[in-house]
Amino acid sequence: MKAPSTPSSGEKLDLNAINGALLHITVHELVKGIDTSFGVTNAVRVDVAVLDGDHKGDTYDDTLIFPRVLQSQLSQDIGDSVLGRLGKGEAKPGKSAPWLLQAPSAADVKIGEKYEAYAATQKASQEEPF
Repeated sequence: MKAPSTPSSGEKLDLNAINGALLHITVHELVKGIDTSFGVTNAVRVDVAVLDGDHKGDTYDDTLIFPRVLQSQLSQDIGDSVLGRLGKGEAKPGKSAPWLLQAPSAADVKIGEKYEAYAATQKASQEEPF
């Protein structure tokens, strides 16, 4: 029997390290009113799987996405999954370039489908038979 889970502190997702990677993101919820050192803000709670690049195979469970453009892209898909390639948009004068998800290519979609099939078998093997 599996032991009860302990409270999660979430995992830190280093966007710079996975820039350009194909990501499979499971979107759980929009969390409002988080008190940070920069003030009160919102974030999207997600699980992330890196599907290619130097960090292929890395997963980040129960992590918070704070960048606003990424939040807006992901918050539309709460309870669902998103496939996209992490990148940066155009910087406005005096601002940093925003993090965003770029649309996946046809080859990326095939990788995403293969990952989802794999993830489903892993989940099924961990479930109790009753």
